[in-house]
Amino acid sequence: MEKKIDFIVTWVDNSDQKWREEKEKWEEILDINTSMNSEERYRDWKLMKYWFRAVERYAPWVNKVFFVTEGHIPEWLNIEHEKLVVVKHRDYIDDKYLPTFNSNVIELNFHNICELSEQFVLFNDDMLLNDYVYPEDFFKNNLPRDIGVFSPIIPEVNGISGIVLTNIEIINKYFNSSTILSKFTTKFFSLGYKKQLLKNVIALLWKPVLGFYDSHTPISHKKSTFKLLYEKESKMFLETYSHRFREKTEISHWLMRYWNLCQGEFEPQNVSFGKGYGVKDIENVEQEIIQSKHKVICINDGEKIDDFNSTREKLLKILDKKYPTQSSYEKYM
Repeated sequence: MEKKIDFIVTWVDNSDQKWREEKEKWEEILDINTSMNSEERYRDWKLMKYWFRAVERYAPWVNKVFFVTEGHIPEWLNIEHEKLVVVKHRDYIDDKYLPTFNSNVIELNFHNICELSEQFVLFNDDMLLNDYVYPEDFFKNNLPRDIGVFSPIIPEVNGISGIVLTNIEIINKYFNSSTILSKFTTKFFSLGYKKQLLKNVIALLWKPVLGFYDSHTPISHKKSTFKLLYEKESKMFLETYSHRFREKTEISHWLMRYWNLCQGEFEPQNVSFGKGYGVKDIENVEQEIIQSKHKVICINDGEKIDDFNSTREKLLKILDKKYPTQSSYEKYM
């Protein structure tokens, strides 16, 4: 029997003056990594209204939608919606780690949300459904759908490769790529991986896990994997919890994804299921949204944009054209 599937999405209102003052206070107290905690990582593109409209249109089957926030709630959000669960950081994160401005702390505590189902899909606020999806797009045989492809970590200036490397260091304590590939051959050599499949052929030359192919799309997770890894690697979890801002030496929720891949606890997903775009690539983003080329998309905001306001307005006009009708997740205003 297939289990219930929840969606969970995190959101921050960077225009909230009280939140900004608290953030600035802690920035002065702590020696933070400015490149990993730049203003771009906190700004609000005002996509959430369209995120909910897309969920209602393309995934009406979802069990519950968990909206995770520091405390601020969009004025338009219908918090009385039968499927909506508003979760504030203080509801599930230990007080001694609050306030936190670290997305990894927020996400690594998800197993402490009692009402959250065993099977859930994690969205960032820049990830949108773009076509009709079904439960089996995210879970099959009660296993996460995912892309089991090895890919070396490539360090990038101002990137998150340090966090990814920390995840992989833990993975290499328990697994090696040659054993994984021989044990779960059919899952790691799925034709749905297309040209990415060549990376697994090359990975046969190395025993250690060098990294994984990471698609910037929603990730299907098992709550039990979070609990298991917390038990096995509690020191790293607690160290990460103590970081109010992101640091290179911490872990992320991708660790749980990697663990499931190494255990063969997944069903192969086609690489064409989703696609990521840079927000500067607004013309291609528009074509993607209009034509629904992929079922899920990520409009990544990791870039410096000189004309942020005008770019945001262009994007919102595109989305408003596709989703002109108010959803039941919105108050009638």
